[in-house]
Amino acid sequence: MLNFAIIGCGQISRLHVERLQADGRGRIAALYDANPQAAEALRSEVPGEPAVYRSLHELLAQPGLDAAMICTPTAAHFDQTVACREHGLHVLCEKPLSDTRQRILELIASARSGGPRLSIAYQRRYWSMYRTLRREVQSARFGPVRAVTARVVENWQQTIAGTWRDDPAINRGGFVADAGSHKIDGVFYVTGLAPTEVFAHTDNCGSRVEIAATVSARLAGNVPFAITFVGNAQYLAEDVHVHCAEADLMVRDEEMWIARDGKVEPFRDLEDESNPVTGFIDLIEGTGPDVAPPSCALPVFDFTQALLESGRTGNVVTL
Repeated sequence: MLNFAIIGCGQISRLHVERLQADGRGRIAALYDANPQAAEALRSEVPGEPAVYRSLHELLAQPGLDAAMICTPTAAHFDQTVACREHGLHVLCEKPLSDTRQRILELIASARSGGPRLSIAYQRRYWSMYRTLRREVQSARFGPVRAVTARVVENWQQTIAGTWRDDPAINRGGFVADAGSHKIDGVFYVTGLAPTEVFAHTDNCGSRVEIAATVSARLAGNVPFAITFVGNAQYLAEDVHVHCAEADLMVRDEEMWIARDGKVEPFRDLEDESNPVTGFIDLIEGTGPDVAPPSCALPVFDFTQALLESGRTGNVVTL
């Protein structure tokens, strides 16, 4: 049984706790949050009454911990990840991995040099539909990728007032960089293609951070890529459409579809469903690959920064 620490006890930590309990190979042994009330609230919901610590330093001084799940604001990820790994803990870090390119590069280099495992909680890499879409696209059995489109809508702006997510000093890029990073990574994961060029319009929509964006980009091989972000919608939805030479493959309305010869049908041969916590434990135990290694954070960061720069300047940005 692996002993986990939760660092950052907000809403996303509860999802990780739920997944850990369902998996059955680990338990929550320690909690820390800069707001002690948040840690105490989570403690009351977790079986076994895990210990609550007043500081990260105090938590890391305790023996018997195997791994940490970092669920704090992005700006804290780097220092907390480094500290945990220096104390021998495997780390599952929430997205984005860090807030600067240099810090991401340092974490990539550190993970490659050995030591405790480091993985990012990019959920779509574990979802059945995205895993299937990746398998089919990268098999090339439907020919090369000719174009990619994606749409992301969420009632996100309505939830951020008074939180760190509406603070540009902490959440640089707003909805696009925070929730949107999952979707950006999903496209790169599915296609295996890196971004080369970005042009974007962005809008804060009355908030202090970016809420909406329309993006026209190019992927490797001169593949067109268009994605829209609407962070002040009235509901949550997304879709991805990969146009290949011989078929169109789509994730839409929480199902996977294939279109050929003017006909659209459900795609039935799906990969198994998983999640970042189960995948992380598989990685620790040596029974599964690192599905979301720190290296996958770099193209997402570069694309996001290029998008935001283009939105500010009105210029095409080459990566």
